[in-house]
Amino acid sequence: MEMVNLKINGQDVTAPAGSTVLEAARAAGIEIPTLCYLKDVSQTGSCRMCLVEIKGGRALQAACVYPVAEGLEVYTNTPAVRNARKVTLELILSNHDRKCLTCERNRNCELQTLADELGVTDIHYEGVRNEYDVDELSPSIVRDNNKCILCRRCVSMCKNIQTVGAIDAMERGFRTSIGCAFEKSLSEVSCVNCGQCIAVCPVGALREKDATDDVWAALANPDKHVVVQTAPAVRAALGEEFGMEMGTPVTGKMAAALRRLGFDKVFDTDFAADLTIMEEGTELLQRLQNGGKLPMITSCSPGWIKFCEHNFPEMIDNLSSCKSPHEMYGAVIKSYYAEKAGIDPKDIFVVSVMPCTAKKFEAQREELSVNGLLDVDSVLTTRELAKMIKQAGIRFALLPDEKFDDPFGDEATGAGVIFGATGGVMEAAIRTVADILDNTSHSEVEYEAVRGLEGIKLASVNAGGKTIRAAVAHGLGNARELLNKVKSGEVEVDFIEIMACPGGCVNGGGQPIVCAKDRMDKDIRVERAKALYSEDKSLEYRKSHDNPYIKKIYEEYLGEPGSHKAHGLLHTHYIARDKH
Repeated sequence: MEMVNLKINGQDVTAPAGSTVLEAARAAGIEIPTLCYLKDVSQTGSCRMCLVEIKGGRALQAACVYPVAEGLEVYTNTPAVRNARKVTLELILSNHDRKCLTCERNRNCELQTLADELGVTDIHYEGVRNEYDVDELSPSIVRDNNKCILCRRCVSMCKNIQTVGAIDAMERGFRTSIGCAFEKSLSEVSCVNCGQCIAVCPVGALREKDATDDVWAALANPDKHVVVQTAPAVRAALGEEFGMEMGTPVTGKMAAALRRLGFDKVFDTDFAADLTIMEEGTELLQRLQNGGKLPMITSCSPGWIKFCEHNFPEMIDNLSSCKSPHEMYGAVIKSYYAEKAGIDPKDIFVVSVMPCTAKKFEAQREELSVNGLLDVDSVLTTRELAKMIKQAGIRFALLPDEKFDDPFGDEATGAGVIFGATGGVMEAAIRTVADILDNTSHSEVEYEAVRGLEGIKLASVNAGGKTIRAAVAHGLGNARELLNKVKSGEVEVDFIEIMACPGGCVNGGGQPIVCAKDRMDKDIRVERAKALYSEDKSLEYRKSHDNPYIKKIYEEYLGEPGSHKAHGLLHTHYIARDKH
């Protein structure tokens, strides 16, 4: 790698050729403030907060886009630089709804942090301020342009990374705003509810549709039996909301906290992930053996499903008919569990704690119901669960580790746990399908070929005299690229895993917000995935078909994977949607 030598604030610095002044300064331990910049997402230099002085230059330059060069001399803390940043910040604040104490992002807002760091104690540019209606029509995402600072991170994520393009900059100059075409609501366009826009927003302009009041009401209702289930990725991130290191698994403390919130039963969605593998694996084998529609594509990610419905309606028949794990679990809770517990399903209120905002949209789909009852009644994000724990005064870090409740118990497998990382569903499926085809129990269970953060991964598995060609894509831009290659014949595969969010569910739109500075030092996707893979290794059972509770539910209730009863409860269908 070619390196160049430069000086920053008189300090000798060496940096890779092609890197920016911002990156070189950061590596040298020198902080430069940013707002529009976000590593791997947005690098436009539009906010002007990262201005620096270049020796011999006539104007201040944006460090996030200014390339390093041999002999370059940079100053990040001159009076001109400090004044320019402060004026810029005050101008941004002059058109910002400054209700900080009641904002969702209070104390976790990059604008608020900058105002403190730069010593902004007053606004000298009060004047006309744009006012906007808050868009609350989406079941997943609330957009409040009164708080928007026009950093365009959300646009870059939606348009360039996810290739959804539901939002963009509208109008020009002082009237510029971020919105949907023809001033439509997010609920009226091809938004897939993935929430990645929320994850990258530095302020409170985007947030999830809050469901905590509904859940508190259910918990207070003596006529409701309130059951909660938690997705695998939640345990890998929830601790961050309570000051724990990124990637710390908090499974036992999470179960304890949920119990103290008043839920009647605390279940692990990993059980339903194992159930999904049994149904999905059976469906794949049936398609392979009976000439069914291939490639079969996973259906666990609701953001991906809606993306497919809008953009690839011709491939809807390729989707697995399996419901996503938490929807399967909801159906099981309101049937099998209701019968065993002697409770009328109408009196059961199922809450799913998910890393995903798209699950809120998914839960209200008519296709995901049995006998007129929605499988899941309410969805909380990881952030919302943390909010409830704080509201209840529970000291999370001091909680003991507790187990999940029977009748599904604490016996989910490692295969279920790794569902939260990209490649995890594929690896879990391979563990089971390989054993079934070879009629043996393979000791090797870790399939490294489908792990990692490469946007598209291709692998093949030889089992039972067959070669199963697999592909994994994470992030909808990568999904689009893969499917176009499949359609053109450039890639030929039998089974595809797609997750809407880059890195998978560990980086879902409902996970704890990580600021731009921390994103420069750590890869969220890697750190949180480590928690899942470490838990996988620690468990007694690492294959879905070995889960004793899975065997029990088929023996007692479902019959066998793919049975008529299983199809009625655990499978569904999807619909073509307008592209716009």
